[in-house]
Amino acid sequence: MSFDIGHEHRDVGGGWLRPAVFGAMDGLLSNSSLIAGIAGGSAAAGLQGANLRTTLVLAGFAGLVGGAFSMGAGEYISVATQSESIMSEIEAERLELIRNPEGELKELAHIYEAKGLSPELAHEVAAIISEDPQRALAVHVQEEMGVSVEGLPSAWVAGISSFIAFSLGALVPLLPYLFGATSQTPAIALTAISLFLAGAVVSRVTTKSWWFNGSRQLVVGAAAGGITYILGHLVGGVV
Repeated sequence: MSFDIGHEHRDVGGGWLRPAVFGAMDGLLSNSSLIAGIAGGSAAAGLQGANLRTTLVLAGFAGLVGGAFSMGAGEYISVATQSESIMSEIEAERLELIRNPEGELKELAHIYEAKGLSPELAHEVAAIISEDPQRALAVHVQEEMGVSVEGLPSAWVAGISSFIAFSLGALVPLLPYLFGATSQTPAIALTAISLFLAGAVVSRVTTKSWWFNGSRQLVVGAAAGGITYILGHLVGGVV
């Protein structure tokens, strides 16, 4: 008898999805806020036209490059450190299975008893699993640490995904100035639309509706940009 699997789960672990989503969001929010702050300070200092455009392009490009490398490197180090820590625990479990197989078998049986199996059945299942060292290791790691031996996230995938996604997000508020805009209106409009769309897209991997996620992202981004602009204007007026 065969069974059809009716659904598949999305990648909600430590693959490319999380760093890509957060990278794009962070790039869009941080660079739009950076440009807004520089625009506020420049307005207070009296910069206009081509001079303002040049200043904002330089600031936006610096924010894109610096942020992308920082985000990518940070994600790489974070995931690499996490994976190395997990591998250390997996190796400790491997050695324990070699040194104390009976104790590990009893431990696994107790786990299955806690899940509702009878003591006899739990011991029988644990004994069958323990016959294969690799299978036993995978099951112990999954049951005791909640991770998969074969499913550890790749630090390179996480770092590169974060770098690319941040760059794409950070490019959005910079685009109008690259095409010659000398006022903030096109950048504000494009950033607002992108914030809403980014939030709506994220709803595909959450339980929230597209309009809720989109509106929330737009409100948060508008608040961040507005506050940064005001602070930049205040600082620009002083210096």
